[in-house]
Amino acid sequence: MQKEQFDITGMTCSACSARVDKAVAAVNGVKNVSVNLLKNTMSVSYDESAADRADIEKAVMKAVESAGYGVIPRNRTKSADTAGDDRPDAAALELKAIRTRLFVSILFTVPLFYISMGHMAGLPLPAFFLGTENALAFAFTQFLLTIPVIFVNFHFYRIGFKTLFTGAPNMDSLIAIGSGAAAVSGIYAIYKIGFALGQGDMMMAHDFAMNLYFESAAVILTLITLGRYFEARAKGKTSEAISRLMELAPKTATLLKDGIEKTVPADTVAVGDILVVKAGESVPVDGVITEGHGVIDESALTGESVPVEKLAGDIVSGATINQSGHFLMRATQVGDDTTLAQIVKLVDEATSSKAPIARLADKISGIFVPVVIAIAIAAAVVWLLLGYGTEFALSIAISVLVISCPCALGLATPTAIMVGTGRGAANGILFKSAEAIEKLQGIDTVVLDKTGTVTEGKPVVTDIVLASSIAEKEFLTIAASLEKLSEHALGMAIVREAERQNLILEKVTGFTQTPGQGISGNIHDIHYSAGNARLLAALDITPDSPWQQRAEELAEDGKTVLYFVREKTLMGLIAVADTIKPFSRAAIEKLQAMGLDVIMLTGDNAKTAAAIQRQTGIAQVLAEVLPQDKEREIRQLQEKGKKVAMVGDGINDAPALARADVGIAIGAGTDIAIESADVVLMKSDLMDVVTAIDLSKAVMRNIRQNLFWAFIYNIIGIPVAAGVFYGIAGLTLNPMIAAAAMSFSSVSVVANALRLRFFTVNKPDMPENACALANALPPVHTEIIMTNPERKNTMKKTIHIEGMSCGGCKASVERVLSAVPGVSGVSVDLAAKTATVNTDSASDDALRAAITGAGFAVKGID
Repeated sequence: MQKEQFDITGMTCSACSARVDKAVAAVNGVKNVSVNLLKNTMSVSYDESAADRADIEKAVMKAVESAGYGVIPRNRTKSADTAGDDRPDAAALELKAIRTRLFVSILFTVPLFYISMGHMAGLPLPAFFLGTENALAFAFTQFLLTIPVIFVNFHFYRIGFKTLFTGAPNMDSLIAIGSGAAAVSGIYAIYKIGFALGQGDMMMAHDFAMNLYFESAAVILTLITLGRYFEARAKGKTSEAISRLMELAPKTATLLKDGIEKTVPADTVAVGDILVVKAGESVPVDGVITEGHGVIDESALTGESVPVEKLAGDIVSGATINQSGHFLMRATQVGDDTTLAQIVKLVDEATSSKAPIARLADKISGIFVPVVIAIAIAAAVVWLLLGYGTEFALSIAISVLVISCPCALGLATPTAIMVGTGRGAANGILFKSAEAIEKLQGIDTVVLDKTGTVTEGKPVVTDIVLASSIAEKEFLTIAASLEKLSEHALGMAIVREAERQNLILEKVTGFTQTPGQGISGNIHDIHYSAGNARLLAALDITPDSPWQQRAEELAEDGKTVLYFVREKTLMGLIAVADTIKPFSRAAIEKLQAMGLDVIMLTGDNAKTAAAIQRQTGIAQVLAEVLPQDKEREIRQLQEKGKKVAMVGDGINDAPALARADVGIAIGAGTDIAIESADVVLMKSDLMDVVTAIDLSKAVMRNIRQNLFWAFIYNIIGIPVAAGVFYGIAGLTLNPMIAAAAMSFSSVSVVANALRLRFFTVNKPDMPENACALANALPPVHTEIIMTNPERKNTMKKTIHIEGMSCGGCKASVERVLSAVPGVSGVSVDLAAKTATVNTDSASDDALRAAITGAGFAVKGID
């Protein structure tokens, strides 16, 4: 399936967009058509196996032109969805053209209105306009002033009558018929005045001079143009989000080639180029840091205000800003493939798509204009039959035509969609379509993947439990030194914790790995082992009751326990777990407070899932679900009548995301083009799910308000203009007032949609340093278990030693002291030249003999 973009000219109301949609949809090979009235664009998806691009383009253009509109294919060599697009701003050009027409219209309408109505208000007029004998000059002057107004607004007539004669009248048809009828009536009156003056019939000349309607034709066109001007200004604001995104793209990049730095246009950067990014500069394209570091402000793309530190190997995105530091990067994504370009493309496609609710307005608009024309003719005929004059009947018909223009109906949906999607993009929430917005506000069940969605997605050290015979840093150094060689995910969590504490790891020799049990190796000739409970059984070690009890408690909390053994003695254990994200609990509470059923779906075991459930307060958890079975769980919920939103990382959750009514990819980072998701959240923050739902509800509420007022306006306005209440309360509408009312209705709909620009993100109350906390690792809980607590006479002795100068010396002292009977724990401080032992029976002489035997001297024992 291929997609082509076109610019459409001449569309003014939803009847126009419906006409274009219908004409293009009938083209052979076209599968889907999306016409955006707000941006005057059209997206056409077609089957490339049925027709090639050239044939489809030719057929689509012919269909649009046959429907009475202009069409221009977009330049494929430079996508309009990219930040590098240099095409003129259509909204700015439209606003400039309307401003010119409005200036000319006002310039001639004001004196026309003064001449035609001034004498009724007692305002002075030149003598040659006064009196019936000057009626011809009076009328002809008005005619001359009307001509420029009609000329600059002639597109109303050109498009309006063209669509009328092709059987698809639109809003311009109503304006053309209404103002045209007024102008023709005035020209007819000029001839009648001339005839009357020639015959000496001053009464007839006076009557026609008082019913010229030139001012109605000019004022109608001027007021409609004024409304269009305000509408165009407001429409320009609706696309500000996209414009701001496009302006973020850096224009230049610093290319490093053969050791020489050179400034080049950003759009000339190729994949694989090495670029230099200095402090204060924008990252030109997507890439990977190869050397150096930087603190990157990614708020423009993700909405996250806290800068992120990036090191060699980390991914950076174009249009982000390097606040401090200096680095080299290798370009990996350029042009239309960058994160920024993809965001702009997603937002643009979303604003070009139609929500299901918009089809109601389109369907009504398709039949609305012909019905209005019929009502106008019927109203005029009825008043003529009731004995009212031609002028009154004509005024009624013109008022009905002018007040009924369906502008408001056509603008009700696209304006709200564009402002809403733009507001979402500013907060790192990307809706792929208008349909996704409408569906999201109607969901009643939210299914959450656990790993990477509710939790951080990578294990971290949460607890360290030590024997009383070893210091924490020494224990962690030994544990990390062993685990670094294993490269296991749980072991890497221990290594990261040691790196966080700036510990220097030891060299490990004789490293071995036993599947299903653990690892072992030698550090300074002392044998260490690490692994699970099966390792302890293999080593014939039975932990004392306090150890067993603590290990069981940690396992109940969903944590994985790793045991560490020195020779045959249990040194301690480390608990590792995938911790929940800082805002997960608050987000889940908010979702449940909104009346939504929240379900966590995970492949983890029931014990781990239950622990996460306790920490987050999720009402229902489905554990031990295989990735291929997640889609089935979503389908079963839908079969029960649930409207389901699935939130996942967009990779192993792809089938479930596609099956759900709304798929939400969370924390997608630079991988934003996830085909299976309907909504993409740029940050790994579950609170954005709440924000997305709130925003979708605000957009749909705004659309319903717009449609309500558009319908009510026409329901009330048409009967009043048709004179239904004239016989009851003498109420009717002058055509000029009708034109002003019509323009006001369109402007009010756009203004209402613009209120969405003030949509605020509702974040939970957090400390001032919440953002820093969110980026930090959770604190590690450390505790000490006394070794052999049943021994009552255990004492701690400190031995002062001479001759220790390196890690090997330290290891030797540890080894010989650990071999002394009655010694249960040894801790050697190389800097202080001391060794501390826990013993219940070892004498000072035995300790001194062990140390001197190893080649060291004992200065004293405390």
